[in-house]
Amino acid sequence: MEQSHVHTAPLPCGEQGLQKKHQCASVPCEGRTSQFDARTEARRGSFNKKTMQIIDGKATAAQIKAEIKAEVEAIVAQGGRAPHLAAVLVGHDGGSETYVRNKVLACEACGFQSTLLAFEDTITEEELLAVVDKLNKDEAIDGFIVQLPLPRHIDEQKVTEAILPEKDVDGFHPVNVGRMSIGLPAFISATPLGILTLLQRYNIETRGKKVAILGRSNIVGKPMSMLMMQKQYGDSTVTVLHSHSQNLAEECRQADILIAAIGSPAFVTADMVKPGAVVIDVGINRDENGKLCGDVDYAAIEPKASVITPVPGGVGPMTITMLLENTVRAVE
Repeated sequence: MEQSHVHTAPLPCGEQGLQKKHQCASVPCEGRTSQFDARTEARRGSFNKKTMQIIDGKATAAQIKAEIKAEVEAIVAQGGRAPHLAAVLVGHDGGSETYVRNKVLACEACGFQSTLLAFEDTITEEELLAVVDKLNKDEAIDGFIVQLPLPRHIDEQKVTEAILPEKDVDGFHPVNVGRMSIGLPAFISATPLGILTLLQRYNIETRGKKVAILGRSNIVGKPMSMLMMQKQYGDSTVTVLHSHSQNLAEECRQADILIAAIGSPAFVTADMVKPGAVVIDVGINRDENGKLCGDVDYAAIEPKASVITPVPGGVGPMTITMLLENTVRAVE
């Protein structure tokens, strides 16, 4: 097994042991304050949806990172240790390398300790599982992620299930997904958590609203639908749409909130959106000119929507930030 790169950014550590019992994850539970309670409620007035049409995910992410940094500084000042997030990268996929590098930089900016373990794509499944097992047993690591996709000869699901649920800050382990789906404490995957956070911080009413989610992926569509229908989160009426849905455009037109995560450039056109709808674009694509774009025809829909997320600068910046949020919860 050839490890091509290891990066560690050490920070002061105390003697505090880990307490990863799920109770400090992203779902509210008895005995603690949810990240969607005091912290979010104190800032719900930060944005006024009556005057804001374009959601600034970059600014929101920066604000949350500042809050996380302050929280980490307080933990260290009280004799605790900074959160430690590890990332495992296999191969040299350009997008994955950039994404993981940005995660490491975000960790350091927020005062985290970070470790990057990079391996060539010749690593075997058995060797990678051994790396996961080592991270599971390392008490200095609070949470870690294995960056996807993995080479074809490695079973991604097998690797995901090998990660301890209490260290699964990506929120992909079946235990976390299952607990989240029935409202139990769990780590929520970063993109759905980021969307939910944007909706709440911009004071966008979701209770009783009709929500249409375009896409049924395990990473976005499915968890987003479960979050939006739960009382403590969206409390909405949810419809999930996909490539085989009938009357897709009509279903979209009925939605008060439309969340597009279908992976097709400008798939959502103006005639699919009702006037005044909230439009959340999760897509990250390239158009025919190589320009970054979302799943929504932004230029055509922006004048019609009451609230909309741009690409780039909307949901995207929230993803890494929510990973940091989960890691802080793993320490508590």
